[in-house]
Formats: sequence, structure tokens, C-alpha cells
Amino acid sequence: MTFLTDRRRLLAAGAASFVAAPLIARAQSPWPNKPLRILCAFPAGGITDAYARAYGDYIAQKSGQTVIVENRLGAGGGIAAQALKSAPDDGHTLMITISSTMLGNRVMFKNLPYDPDKDFSFLAIMSTGHLPLVVHKSTGARTLAEFVDYARKNRVSFGSYAAGSFAHIVGAELNRRFNLDMTIVHYRGEAPMWQDLLTGNSQVAMGSYTACKGVLDAGAGVAVAVPTSQRMKTLPDVATYAEQGVSDKVFDLLSWAGFFGKASMPPEMVQQISDLMVEAGKTERIQRLTATFGIDEAARDHRYFRHIYETQGPIWLDHVNRLGITPS
Repeated sequence: MTFLTDRRRLLAAGAASFVAAPLIARAQSPWPNKPLRILCAFPAGGITDAYARAYGDYIAQKSGQTVIVENRLGAGGGIAAQALKSAPDDGHTLMITISSTMLGNRVMFKNLPYDPDKDFSFLAIMSTGHLPLVVHKSTGARTLAEFVDYARKNRVSFGSYAAGSFAHIVGAELNRRFNLDMTIVHYRGEAPMWQDLLTGNSQVAMGSYTACKGVLDAGAGVAVAVPTSQRMKTLPDVATYAEQGVSDKVFDLLSWAGFFGKASMPPEMVQQISDLMVEAGKTERIQRLTATFGIDEAARDHRYFRHIYETQGPIWLDHVNRLGITPS
């Protein structure tokens, strides 16, 4: 599959934006006009599921329709993507998933039963939070440079929450850039990864602020860098990679979740749903949710989503390809 830029769809959506109106006010073809399904590609308890339920509840309140969240797990989000692709062309099935479903899966799997570039409409994008690089207190490091110096002199285990993940990419890039030999260990999610860092079985890990907070609060770990263009509000004393002289674009990638519809969704419906998601992101409930997860902003619209996908997607793919993963 190639990484395509669907300019015609963007232009059509822009031309149709003037017809967008409040959800209930539209006289023709109101949406939703029957129960709505949101397919969540990941299990309950994480940020993706929390987003699905919070944004889904807002749609239900605005429309008076039932919104059902279905957790469709497996294949790095591929099961949910297949289900959306096969859903009726009526705009009443949406999906929320993360970047790996659309990008990393191209490398992780030999044959994808869906085309990320052609099978879906991009509706709204939400940050899943910045992923601090956290080192164990035994390293004595307080900055990235101090950790690199430690890693040159000691055996280091680098915790990654999944093969092909952003953490995997960053660990591999740190090895390459600084000529390190860290062993990258892939866990089945963040919980066991942070437990190993907490007990000193690993020396560094990278993951969500919410999941690593217990390690930081216990004093077992120290955040030494964040992959953002600006410092995190929740970790204001932790410098970005760029501030520490590491300016490669891979360290500034956005870790995101996104709402998708089928490719057949009309441009005016894309615009309407996109506007609704942005509106929902301004509510007190979702503002509290993002703050809990250490996230600095809520939903952005479909145009911004496309922009991120088209500009950052090739960087993701290039670095995932460098990992040398054997596809299954």
C-alpha cells in the first residue's frame, strides 16, 4: 500500500463546510438518526476507551440517540478496522483507534485486510498524551546527556510497551544516534513494563504519563526528556529532546488516537461529526479527562487530522521500517 494524499476529499470537505450546523438543527438527514456504534480498538481502562465513552456520551446527549461502545480487540487495532470497513454505509458506525493501526500495522503484518489510505474517513484526532522517557534512580541521571553517559558504561534494558510502538522507535533511534547498545524489551502493555522499572529490573522505559506517574511519585524513576515541541504542563521541569540538542523529527511525533468513519461517508457528514467532536472536547468532562492523563489539548478537526497523518505518517513508517521487524 502507498501513503496517499487524498486532496480531492479535503477540497470537497472544505467546500461543504458551510453547510455544517448544530446537530439537532439540521433539517435534512439529521445525524445520528438511529443508534450509533463506536468500535474501540483497545480494551477498557485506557485512554482510547475513555475517549470513546466520553465523546460517545456527548453525541448521545446532543442527539437523543443511543451510542454503544464496542471494544473490538486484536491485531493492533486491525479487528476494529475490518469491522468498520464491513459496516453498513449509513454513517452510524465509527471507530476510534491509535496510530499503529494505520501506520505500524503496515510493517507488523504481511497482508492487511484494510487499506488505511482508502477505506476510511478521518474525523477527529486527539492526543493520547506525551510519553516521557523515565530512567531508574540507580542511573543517577537527571538529563538525557547524563543517561546517555550511563548507558555507554553499563548494560541497559529499555522498556517498550509493544514491538513497533513509539517507545520501540525512540529506543532504537537513541541506540543509533548515540552508538548505544541498549537491549529493547517488549512488554504486553505498560503495567508490567513500569513494574520492572519500579523494581530496578530495567533501567529506562517510555510510556504514558498516567501509567508512569506511580514510578515518579514513588521516587523510583526520574523523567529526563519529553517528545514534545513544548514542555508538558504536568512535567514543567523536564526538558524536551530538542531543548537537549536532539532535534530529529522522530522525537517530536504526535502520539494520537483518532475517530474514523467509512470512506463512503459524505463530506458534509465528515464536517458535521468533526465539528461535534471539537465541540465535545471543550466540555468540562473531557477537559478533566485530558488533565487526568496529562494531555494538554482535546480533539482537533478532520483537516488537522489529515495534516498530521500526511506529514508525520511517512516519518513513522520510515522509522518502523528501520526496526527490522519480521511481519507476521
